[in-house]
Amino acid sequence: MERIVQRVRNIPVQPKALRVAAYARVSSGKDAMLHSLSAQVSYYSDLIQNHPGWLYCGVFADEALTGTKEDRAEFQRLLAECRAGNIDRIVTKSISRFARNTVVLLQTVRELKVLGVDVYFEEQNIHSMSADGELMLTILASYAQEESLSASENQKWRVRKNFEDGKPWSGSVLGYKYVDGVYVVKPDEAKIVREIFAGYLSGLGIEAIMKKLNTEGKTTRNGNAWTKTCVRRVLGNYSYTGNLLLQTTFQENHITKKTLPNCGELPMYHAENTHKAIVSIEDYRAVQTEMARRSAKHNKTKRGPAKYPFTSLIVCGTCGKGYRRKMTRTGPVWICSTFNVYGKAACPSKQIPEGTLEKAAAEVLGLDAFDVNAFRDKITAIRAVGNNTLVFLFKDGTQTVKQWADRSRAESWTPEMKAAAREFAKKGQAMRLCQQQEQ
Repeated sequence: MERIVQRVRNIPVQPKALRVAAYARVSSGKDAMLHSLSAQVSYYSDLIQNHPGWLYCGVFADEALTGTKEDRAEFQRLLAECRAGNIDRIVTKSISRFARNTVVLLQTVRELKVLGVDVYFEEQNIHSMSADGELMLTILASYAQEESLSASENQKWRVRKNFEDGKPWSGSVLGYKYVDGVYVVKPDEAKIVREIFAGYLSGLGIEAIMKKLNTEGKTTRNGNAWTKTCVRRVLGNYSYTGNLLLQTTFQENHITKKTLPNCGELPMYHAENTHKAIVSIEDYRAVQTEMARRSAKHNKTKRGPAKYPFTSLIVCGTCGKGYRRKMTRTGPVWICSTFNVYGKAACPSKQIPEGTLEKAAAEVLGLDAFDVNAFRDKITAIRAVGNNTLVFLFKDGTQTVKQWADRSRAESWTPEMKAAAREFAKKGQAMRLCQQQEQ
């Protein structure tokens, strides 16, 4: 009987590739720092991709002002990938690059440890998953936080010393250039500042001034289009009077970096005649008085913005901005916010009468009349595209296209307008009778 010899071969188990990502951050938007960020991204990409047994999962890089803020977009995206189970290890340069806040650092590292994600800090040569990793991280992170506090206090001392000497904190003010701690007038920008003040005192609103500046092709100090916030900031800037009011705000602490108004917590400094004025103190005070008057007139109650059935639901198919409700002589309409602020040149969309929207929505839902509750229950968004077309997006994922027609001249007239027209016609007829009698 022939003997059968079995041969069993041991096939070694291939180790699973370690999914590795890197985190990098620079603390300024300066060109040198951006170059540093680019170099870090390149370095970590090569390191991970050329390491045996590592699977490259990307480099997450933030350009942030500080390591203490936890709203860094790429940092949060990295954490989301870890929570989704897509990463096994994070490589980063140092503790201070990851976070200078000890509490936040330890909370993050502990969460990642529970998820089975190791964090390796190159400079300190620490793995968070190691036995003594957390102890070392606690000590070193505390040191990094104290270093941040020390740097913050040194900076505050320098700023306060400048305040005491009557020197401004920031040199980025439209109308001036900053030369050796003193504001020097820039004639071309100063002309824009005077135009803004003069326009407001002549009766123009902030939005009207903004539109005028953008139509004339005039830009902000940084070359951007004007916004209402920019115009308001110019009108409220006391430094245009040739004087300085310093330390009107302060930072809550070196961790949150939250800016708060100075309501007596710290001393303020008033420096007179520190530089050449662009507007007179009288005009500045007149503008502040007028701004307070207009604010009181238009903000008689503290109610929040009104919500309507179509609020936050209509998106412009041309520029992607939302539609807002606006009252006109012919009644309420819904208009693209870009068109409303910057005009037809920026977005050639059309305003839609509210009644037309309600009628279209009712027809799409198969109703005889518009029903707010039914509309909100079924519709998730409306896209307003060209050729008077509305695309209704339903919550079940379906969509319906609806054409709307422009109102006729007769439909555009409100009862008040019709009554006014009748009254005008009566007066005209009476005048003609009087003229005939005189003849």
